[in-house]
Amino acid sequence: MEAYVAAQDTRSDEDLGTIETDVPARLDRLPFSRFHRMVIIGLGTVWILDGLEVTIVGSIAARMTEAGSGIDITASQIGLAASIYIVGACIGALFFGQLTDRFGRKRLFLLTLGVYITATVLTAFAWTPWFFYLCRFFTGAGIGGEYAAINSAVDELIPARLRGRVDLLINGSYWLGAAVGSGATLLLLDENLFSASVGWRLAFVMGAVLGAVILVVRRHVPESPRWLFIHGRADEADETVDRIEAEVREETGQDLEEVSQTLRIRQREVIPFREIAHVAFTRYPKRAVLGLALFVGQAFLYNGFTFNLGTLMSTYFGVASGFVPVFLVVYALGNFLGPLLLGRLFDTVGRKPMISFAYLGSAVMAVVTALLFTGLNSWTFILLLSVTFFLASSGASAAYLTVSEIFPMETRALAIAFFYAVGTGLGGIVGPLLFGRLIESGDPEALMTGFFIAAGVMALGGIAELAFGVKAENASLESIAEPLTAEDGDGSDGDGSDEDATRIRERSARREQRERAGARRYRPGPGQRMSSPRMTVTTPVRDDRSLDRQIASVEAVLRQRGTLTREALAEAVGARWWGPGQFRSALRAAVSEGRAVVVGRGRYGPGGPVA
Repeated sequence: MEAYVAAQDTRSDEDLGTIETDVPARLDRLPFSRFHRMVIIGLGTVWILDGLEVTIVGSIAARMTEAGSGIDITASQIGLAASIYIVGACIGALFFGQLTDRFGRKRLFLLTLGVYITATVLTAFAWTPWFFYLCRFFTGAGIGGEYAAINSAVDELIPARLRGRVDLLINGSYWLGAAVGSGATLLLLDENLFSASVGWRLAFVMGAVLGAVILVVRRHVPESPRWLFIHGRADEADETVDRIEAEVREETGQDLEEVSQTLRIRQREVIPFREIAHVAFTRYPKRAVLGLALFVGQAFLYNGFTFNLGTLMSTYFGVASGFVPVFLVVYALGNFLGPLLLGRLFDTVGRKPMISFAYLGSAVMAVVTALLFTGLNSWTFILLLSVTFFLASSGASAAYLTVSEIFPMETRALAIAFFYAVGTGLGGIVGPLLFGRLIESGDPEALMTGFFIAAGVMALGGIAELAFGVKAENASLESIAEPLTAEDGDGSDGDGSDEDATRIRERSARREQRERAGARRYRPGPGQRMSSPRMTVTTPVRDDRSLDRQIASVEAVLRQRGTLTREALAEAVGARWWGPGQFRSALRAAVSEGRAVVVGRGRYGPGGPVA
């Protein structure tokens, strides 16, 4: 993996100019491999850290407010500390986000993790509220900077066909960290093992230790080739992709098809902030509204509940502080299962219907929970809340995916930072403060009002997705939002034979006809994906060519070996390297086109002549 370590920041003697690159197409056509798993583990685990941070405070909040904890702090001050953490995250996102676009993804995702580790260790030594606030601010700043650096890097390294489900799984891993943190605090809050003033401190040390382990893994993740070629380092971008391709070939034993899709880019070392702001609010105003609505909704709901869930359970249901983590584990698992089980649908059913469903569905469940609140016990309450957040967690994860996809690559990190900071600043600061006050009042009717408000802001996010959402599933980042530095291409594709092109056009026509005639005609949003006119080949065509190659592999194996079980056929074509869901789609298309036939339950044979 050392081969992936980015080269030192040396610049060529050549002046920056206009280049033609095939790097995006080469990255998007890669089989899912060990390299992608390394990216997911090395970068995606930041969300586990964030889950630990937020949920640890929720788990230990009741203990920290007790006598003998070693820090004199109240429930409302815990809520204030949560808001300060969010302020730090917002400022950190903006500060580090612009540095990420300017100096690269890798430098910043190493720096921001270092800030997080340092601040978390210091939190463990807090003895007074003001020092606790200060440490939480810098911990949040490190995590906020991580959001910009990590999400931009992940989306630029993961193939387009898998980007939705991978992004949701990574963002959803926040709740895996939350579950682990909550479970661990069961031991840390056990006064038979640790005193009241020590156990909660060790909880913060645990987060720092995990951060240090992640830092070691992260050193081997390369700089984003997309960032490199824009910033005058095209040769380094090509070399990075060459190394990735070499390892993928060695691992899979498969040849990688040649690509002809290219992008003409005018290289620029620095892109002014005023140009980035102009792009977001002048070229893409509807997308800007969408990003704000999604982030405000999820931030208010999530931060309001999660930071205060421990004190809520203690105040309204009489749950002992040492037992609060049990409920938080249930709550966290419900949140994690949402992206895990629904994530693939964001790539298949599509972004718009799934995001709007997640936001509106969680809003409805929040209203139901509020209406039933006074008649619930601790277990029925946490189960209803888990169902609410099963939906909300998918939507919240998709908010980061959305703003990462729908703005040009030069502004990607800062776009994530901006919408996170503004949306979370509006929703994430008000939410914890409001719910902290409502919980401290002890009035169930007042708390129900908080539920209704949270449902309202989530519903607004769902409505914004219905109105302004972009169908970004399976599309390259460059086709969703044209790069600021893109130059006109020649408009040719040069990929494949006329027979291939005809077959692909016919397949696309059949798909469009099915969508117009069937249930999918009611899918919200425009029928066309918003594509960049300056790409020499649009992504939908390229995705169909990839599908065509997979269908051809299925057909060739069946003609050569005859009838096979589904499992044997998948092994024979090397489907494990295609990525989740790819074999199923190719096999279904092969059968529909008559290039394979079903000969029994789970068995397939060769079809007739190619249509």
